[in-house]
Amino acid sequence: MFTKSKQHSRLRLIISVLILCLITWAATASFAAEPKTILFLGDSITAGYGLESSQAYPALIQDKIDAKRWQFKVINAGQSGDTSAGGLSRMDWILKNRVDVLVLELGGNDGLRGLPVETTRKNLQAIIDRTRAKYPPAKIILAGMMVPPNMGRDYGQKFEAIFRDLAKKNKAALIPFVLEGVGGVRDLNLGDGIHPTAKGQEIVANNVWKVLEPILRTLLQ
Repeated sequence: MFTKSKQHSRLRLIISVLILCLITWAATASFAAEPKTILFLGDSITAGYGLESSQAYPALIQDKIDAKRWQFKVINAGQSGDTSAGGLSRMDWILKNRVDVLVLELGGNDGLRGLPVETTRKNLQAIIDRTRAKYPPAKIILAGMMVPPNMGRDYGQKFEAIFRDLAKKNKAALIPFVLEGVGGVRDLNLGDGIHPTAKGQEIVANNVWKVLEPILRTLLQ
C-alpha cells in the first residue's frame, strides 16, 4: 500500500503531467490556428488610389478567402507612386511580417517614367531574393504590367518581358497582365484614365484570384 506521502507525490506528478500536456496542446492549437500571410507589395493599383481601402483588390481578395473560411490574412503594402526601387527600400519594414505568399505588383511607375528596363528587373529580383532569404518557403506571384503605346514599341516589349522572364527564372506564378479587362476601358477607370474604379478593382481582384486561388489550395494541404 502507498503511504500518504507517496500518494501525494504521485498525485502531484500526475497533475504536473496533465498541466504540461495542456500547455503543449494549447501552444500547438494556437500555432495551428495562426493564419498564413499573403503580402501584397505594390503601387497605387494595390493601394486602391482614389477609393476606400475596402474597395482595393487586396481587400476583395480577403473577402473571397473569408467566404471560403480559409485561414489566410491579407496585408496590403501598396503605396501610391511607388517604383520598384521604392518597394525595395521598404523591404526591411515589410519583412517584419511573416510572408507565406508575396504578390508583387510593382514596376508600372517605372514604365510610365521610362526608367531603364534592366534597373526595374534588378529591383524586382532583389525583392524576390530578400523575401526568399528570410522566408524560404514563400510563394511568389508576379503581377505583369504593360506601358502605354506612347512609350515606344521597343521599350514596351522589353518592359512586358521583365515579368515573364522573372517568373520563369524564379519559378514564380505570373498574372500576365494585372489590369486585363480594365486598362484602357474608360468606364472602369477614374478620371485620370489610369486608376481603376471600384468596379475596375473587382475585375483586377478576379485576375489575381485566378492565379492566387490554386496556390492557396496547395498551402491548405
